[in-house]
Amino acid sequence: MANQAKAPPKGAKPSFGVFVGRFQPLHLGHEHTIRHALDRVERLIILIGSANVARDPRNPFTFEERAAMIRSSFAYEVAEGRVIIEPLDDHLYSDTAWMAEVQRRVHAIVLDVGNGGGFRASGLADFRIALTGFGCDSSSYYLKLFPEWENIQVDSAYATFHATDIRARYFQRLPEVPTSALSKGVAEQLAAFARSDAFRRLLEEREYLDAYPEEWGKGPFVTADAVVIQAGHILLVERGRLPGKGLLALPGGFVGRDEPIRDAAIRELREETGISDAKGQIPPAMLASFIDDSRTRVFDAPARSLRGRVITHAFLFRLPERRTLAQVKGGDDAAHARWYRLGELSPDMLFEDHWSIIEAMADL
Repeated sequence: MANQAKAPPKGAKPSFGVFVGRFQPLHLGHEHTIRHALDRVERLIILIGSANVARDPRNPFTFEERAAMIRSSFAYEVAEGRVIIEPLDDHLYSDTAWMAEVQRRVHAIVLDVGNGGGFRASGLADFRIALTGFGCDSSSYYLKLFPEWENIQVDSAYATFHATDIRARYFQRLPEVPTSALSKGVAEQLAAFARSDAFRRLLEEREYLDAYPEEWGKGPFVTADAVVIQAGHILLVERGRLPGKGLLALPGGFVGRDEPIRDAAIRELREETGISDAKGQIPPAMLASFIDDSRTRVFDAPARSLRGRVITHAFLFRLPERRTLAQVKGGDDAAHARWYRLGELSPDMLFEDHWSIIEAMADL
C-alpha cells in the first residue's frame, strides 16, 4: 500500500506563499515584501500580472523583462527553488476568470513541486498556502478573493513611493533611474532599456498621452467598436497613429455629437476598412443587418484607456460564412485593415483592452 503524505503540523510554515504584482518595475518595496514572505513560507510563488498585454507607458516591461528583474535580485532563492516565477494574464472584464487562472497556476505548481519531494500527495490539502502583499495597498484587493488560503500581510517599509512614481521620473527626455528605490541589478536593466528603440517609442507615447487632456479633456468619452467575424476570421486594423501606433485594434472610434452609437460603429467600420463585396462597398443598412443585437455590450473598465475615461460600446457583426472573405482596405487613421485567423492572435498584439473585448464577444 502506497504511503500517504500527512498534512503539515499547524505550527509549521505554510508550504507555499503567493505574491501577485505587476512589478512595473520591481522596486525595493516589492523586494521588502518578498524577503519578509520568504521568512514565513517555505517557497514563494510570484505571479507577474498583466503578462499578456502589449507595451504601453503603464506596462512598459514584458513578462520576461520583469522576471529578469526578480531573478537578478533573488538569484540564490530562484536557484534553490524557493522563488518560483510565473506569468499571470489580465482578464479585465471577468474577476472570475482571473481568479480561476490564479488558482490553476498555483495548484499546478503546488502539486508539481510538492510531489517532487519523493512522496505522492493526495491533493492540495497536503499543503498550506498563504497569500502575501501590502495590506494597506489598494492594489492588493486580491488578498480577500481567496478565503481558502491563509493571509500574510506585510507592512511596507517603502510606503512613500510606488512604481507609478518611478515610471514618471524614468520616461523623460533625460531619463532618471532612481537608484534609491531600485536594487543594483534592476537599475542597470532600466539604464540599458533607456537606450533602446522600445524606450523611445514609449516616451513618444507618454508625451502624447500627457498632452491629450489639454487638447481633448479627460472625458468621459463615448466610442463604438466593431467586432466583425467571418468564417473563423476577425477583421482588425493596424493603428497608424499614437497611441498604440503599430498595434492591432478593432475598427472603431469616437461617437459624433448627433450620432447614434450603433451608427457610429457602422460608420467607423466603413471608413477604416472600406469593407466590400462583389458589388462594391457594403452599404450601412446591409452592415446593420449583420449585427447580433443580443451581443451588444458596454466595456467600461475605468483604466481601459490611458487617454482618459473612455467608455466603448462593442457591436458583433456576423458576416455570412463564405469561402471568400469580404474585401477590406485600410483607411482613415488605420495603417492597414486585414482579416486575421482567431486562433493566430495573441493578446500582446492588441491595443488597450481590445483582446479582452474580442475574448468576450467572440466566445474565445
